[in-house]
Amino acid sequence: QVQLVESGGGFVQPGGSLRLSCAASGSIVKIYAMGWYRQAPGKQRERVAHITSNDSTHYANSVKGRFTISRDNAKNTVYLQMNSLKPEDTAAYYCNADVQSRVNMSAYWGQGTQVTVSS
Repeated sequence: QVQLVESGGGFVQPGGSLRLSCAASGSIVKIYAMGWYRQAPGKQRERVAHITSNDSTHYANSVKGRFTISRDNAKNTVYLQMNSLKPEDTAAYYCNADVQSRVNMSAYWGQGTQVTVSS
């Protein structure tokens, strides 16, 4: 089995920064694409940023220029550096990874970490 565990969420004032981390563990053979999603109350889950196995990145228009996704393959970890945070960035943030385990190929989700941006 594979587990994803996020950390780094919290409360921050507008204009502030946070760095989210998501570490994968378990019977991992290879991790392909990894991504960050968010879901605000009453809204659908949306993809925020995505990074492929060869480090190609993609961002939602709403976060371009403010958020940066990166990964450390040696640590099976993906990061999301969030700068110039706005109140509309408030949401639960989830990481996602496409993982080849010893059993199968599947997409996995973390449990989520809350980010609140408010003055």
